[in-house]
Amino acid sequence: MRLRCDARGGCGHLGCGAVITARQPTATVALGDLGKALILGKVVLVTGVARQLGGRFVRRIQRDADVDRVIGIDAVYPEHHLGGADFVQADIRQAGIARVLAEHHVDTVVHMDVTGMPLSAGSRTSVKETNVIGTMQLLGACQKSPTVKRLVVKSSTSVYGSAPRDPAVFTETTSPKSLPSGGFAKDAVEVEGYVRGFARRRPDVAVCVLRFANILGPCADSPLAEYFSLPVLPTVFGYDPRLQFVHEDDVMDVLRIASHDPQRGTLNSGTFNVAGDGVLLLSQCSRRLGRPTVPVLLPAVTWVGSALRTIGITDFSPEQIRLLTHGRVVRTTQMRETLGFAPKYTTAETFADFARSRGAGLLPPEAVARGVDRLSTLVNKERT
Repeated sequence: MRLRCDARGGCGHLGCGAVITARQPTATVALGDLGKALILGKVVLVTGVARQLGGRFVRRIQRDADVDRVIGIDAVYPEHHLGGADFVQADIRQAGIARVLAEHHVDTVVHMDVTGMPLSAGSRTSVKETNVIGTMQLLGACQKSPTVKRLVVKSSTSVYGSAPRDPAVFTETTSPKSLPSGGFAKDAVEVEGYVRGFARRRPDVAVCVLRFANILGPCADSPLAEYFSLPVLPTVFGYDPRLQFVHEDDVMDVLRIASHDPQRGTLNSGTFNVAGDGVLLLSQCSRRLGRPTVPVLLPAVTWVGSALRTIGITDFSPEQIRLLTHGRVVRTTQMRETLGFAPKYTTAETFADFARSRGAGLLPPEAVARGVDRLSTLVNKERT
């Protein structure tokens, strides 16, 4: 396939197997001997830019003074604006990604194309291939690249799984009682395994893995966001799990910290849990959304999940069911003390911002809260 560039920029080489569109003039490169090419400033490559989160990070990282160029990668053309970044339409599952790294002399790779939601008409199979095979190809390309010096990987706290005998709080070194058996959580476990292998083979590359709690916000696009958008929330009878959230604004800030050299007194290489302070019970979430719940007996939950997937409402996967049964809470001490990042939003504030973006539910949250308070007062009086 020929590499096509518009008149405003592009690399001008053939055989890359990608389509490049430069949105504005890019940095000047002294060409000639490829090994002696002089690149001015920092070149950051971001995967998964067709998604809202990836596109937003591309726009954010361009504002940093020491970033000279930003290259956005995805298999489909993004519907949103990428600012002055160059967009390369390429599938990271293909070997051509190595040529993209080489031709643009990338020194920092931010891998955000690890996700649980397909784009448009995509399937779960294509998502898994992108998550796992795409990561393998990308890491293979990074391993061969002499210019890559930093790798940032978006992961998830779902790697810990959710089980009845889990510890109250997970740390980065806690071994899960039961490894995820499928879905996005299993993909994340495999991705992190490949990243650890890459880190051993390229100890000269600074590797940062960010395990995000459930990401929410006005533009959230995840299975859990879809679940909370249902008019009625199916829950597991007898369980009220503890949940943690991280705001999408905080996601941008911590990715930026991980993408640069560490600040004095901090270290941004390693694995870090990222979540807002505090926890919320699922029952508190439903009340704050104003959405009634329908408790379902545990044996019937799988059937309900299958029915929801059939009508295309939400990805009610087995791992999602386990989360909504047993919950998950992580410790963020390393995020604060080692990485040097303090989220602006707590878990409760993150959920409040998400709830405002979803509009009123079937039940007015204020009326529900007053009813719960009155019921609690009556119960306490009976006890005394």
